[in-house]
Amino acid sequence: MSTAIEMPPCPGPVRGSIRPPGSKSITNRALVCAALANGRSLLSGALDSQDTRVMVDGLRALGLSINAVWSDGQIEVEGCGGLIPATAASIDCAASGTTIRFLSAVCGLGHGTFRLDGTARMRQRPIGDLLEAMRSLGVDARAERPGDCPPVAIRSDGLRGGATRVRGSTSSQFASGLAMVAACAAEGMRIEFEGRLVSLPYLEMTRRVMQSFGGACAAVDDRTWQIPPSGYRATAYAIEPDASAASYFVAAAAITGGSVTIEGLSRQSMQGDIHLCDALEQMGCQVEWRDGSDGGAVTVSGRAGLGIDIDMNAISDTVPTLAVVALFAEGPTTIRNVAHIRDKETDRIGDLACELRKLGGSVREAADGMTITPAPLSAATLATYDDHRMAMSLSLAGLRLPGVRILDPACVGKTFPDYWQRLAELAHLDTGDWPPEHRPR
Repeated sequence: MSTAIEMPPCPGPVRGSIRPPGSKSITNRALVCAALANGRSLLSGALDSQDTRVMVDGLRALGLSINAVWSDGQIEVEGCGGLIPATAASIDCAASGTTIRFLSAVCGLGHGTFRLDGTARMRQRPIGDLLEAMRSLGVDARAERPGDCPPVAIRSDGLRGGATRVRGSTSSQFASGLAMVAACAAEGMRIEFEGRLVSLPYLEMTRRVMQSFGGACAAVDDRTWQIPPSGYRATAYAIEPDASAASYFVAAAAITGGSVTIEGLSRQSMQGDIHLCDALEQMGCQVEWRDGSDGGAVTVSGRAGLGIDIDMNAISDTVPTLAVVALFAEGPTTIRNVAHIRDKETDRIGDLACELRKLGGSVREAADGMTITPAPLSAATLATYDDHRMAMSLSLAGLRLPGVRILDPACVGKTFPDYWQRLAELAHLDTGDWPPEHRPR
């Protein structure tokens, strides 16, 4: 495997259309709901990536029968009716935050002893807020490392449900995991959110996926969910393209002054990250939306030449993408209210600021964000910290700036294994010097 690739600047403005792969976030939520349903579900358009394969392997470790034809995006899941088959399991969650958080909650439905672990970085990502909520519901759930970090050990005699509270300032995935299992708890669940909630669109995504499988999740108010013990029913479920993956391609248009159409996503998408397009519009791009039975489309055209001040809490996975776009604007861009992204696959504030400075950008780091002021840029070799979003975002700088090298390009496999091929095809890049595994086929 290669250790680095050098980005060839694109020969002109990036123009074209692309349909990104299926949404990772929706795929993993649909897998959980299908696994807990009564009967056999068929997921179509599912994402083939490290994160989704880790989720499938984790569910299999819990005794679920899953047949995945990854090349076709088809996954057949034989649901367990909310009754976890395994009485003991050791689950390797690798670097997948959704897997360790969702399956920790799922293990609460079981009768037995379960242990979940992951990479070295996963062992630095706190999960105590979720485990505290599970303990309040009668599940013995403990983190084995200081700071309430994984591995996670769970002993459970089933989950009756009831009322609980969960802090929402670190990750929306804690509440999402609880909500999805709540539909299979004997008493259902009332979840109250404490503190400032982050990534709100992901909570709404969870509700919508649950409802598609017959679960009910009522928002009593903006701080409380009520989930009755409805269970789930098997269904055929189509997964829309990944809006986070789409962000790199619309940003390519914004950086080069081109025009890129994302097929299969519109304003009706359940993914909040599609609204990066609105941020690019504030920066001077033209954005056109189209609804349709095929999922619609969005086209971003023109260069993002204006610096902006923006609260990105709701679209925090796209912070690295916008930060790279900001390097090529004509005024400072301030990104606010994203302190929680320091606990992602890497510190996506501190580590991102470090790499932007290598390119020559002037970056002032804050506790909850950063300000990027454009400055003369220069070639650099950029670290990716085993973080797929850092690799994909930082690569965009090389579309205009010669000599940008991206270390550990294979880390994109976490959510977008063929990213390099898709970017090269869209931007008509000369990839003759790239290793064969990253070139268009």
